[in-house]
Amino acid sequence: MFRVWGKLFKENRMIADTVVEDDGADTRTHKVFRALEELCYAFDLGKPMWLDSTIAEFKRHAKARFYQDNFIETIDFDYLEFHVIEED
Repeated sequence: MFRVWGKLFKENRMIADTVVEDDGADTRTHKVFRALEELCYAFDLGKPMWLDSTIAEFKRHAKARFYQDNFIETIDFDYLEFHVIEED
């Protein structure tokens, strides 16, 4: 089971969250990208860009924060936190 917890934060408060699960046989990279797409769909967001700093943070902690710089359109929250909470 591969599970990701997505959370939206505004002014240091969590305003929304959801968990995405994936039982597929794909690679971890495919599961990460698919989970991010599902989170963005659930939160009605455009897909964020993976900047070098975001990738480095994700490699170190299995967690990444997507700020306004990662999105093309304007967002009405401070950041989206993407956290892998379970891997197979």
